[in-house]
Amino acid sequence: MKRALAVTSSLATTLARLGSGAQVAQRGRRPAQLLELYEFEACPFCRKAREALSILDLDALIRPCPKGGPNYREEVKARGGKAMFPYLVDPNTGQEMYESDDIVAYLFAQYGEGEAPRLLRPGALNDATAMLASLWRPAAGARYRQARRAERPLELWSYEASPFCRLVREKLSSLELSYRLHNVAKGGQCRDAFVSRSGRMQVPYLVDPNTGREMFESADITRYLEETYAVAS
Repeated sequence: MKRALAVTSSLATTLARLGSGAQVAQRGRRPAQLLELYEFEACPFCRKAREALSILDLDALIRPCPKGGPNYREEVKARGGKAMFPYLVDPNTGQEMYESDDIVAYLFAQYGEGEAPRLLRPGALNDATAMLASLWRPAAGARYRQARRAERPLELWSYEASPFCRLVREKLSSLELSYRLHNVAKGGQCRDAFVSRSGRMQVPYLVDPNTGREMFESADITRYLEETYAVAS
């Protein structure tokens, strides 16, 4: 029952945003170095930045910043002066910035065709649907749970609109586990390489270079993360 409720509410989150982040809609030049995004899963403004990454078919190094997290929140404060999210770092241009609308506009200007889709443009509809989406799972991924740090970032093949991928990202966020996000939304050019590696087009797919584990299935992945990294209180 608990699992069914989690999947249902995660699906409602996707529907509230009209499936934004399910399909690649633009694809401009590719960054030579990996983008870095400081965010946390329950944040409605962070959601818009992640949707932009999926639509643009961009990978990123995700630094989860749940409330109470001891590591990446402090990094953002040191870099930008305040704990506000999302926060984007682009080592290709030297740009670092707050504000989801500014981040979305920047990403589409640099790595897309210049203009974001309507649902990601500044405005009441954008903000209202992002906040409505967060209401379905208001606490998931929002607060830090004591966890062991991973020596190397994990890797997650995912796309923003998938309700099953969201459950895994929430767990990674609450445990403050950094990971490389491989976006494989519909129409993405990385899908063939992913299938060659994993054997089938199914997400989420997690690789943990710290233990050598690789797996499908959101329930198995969240259980693995809990057993491997969470510290019992």
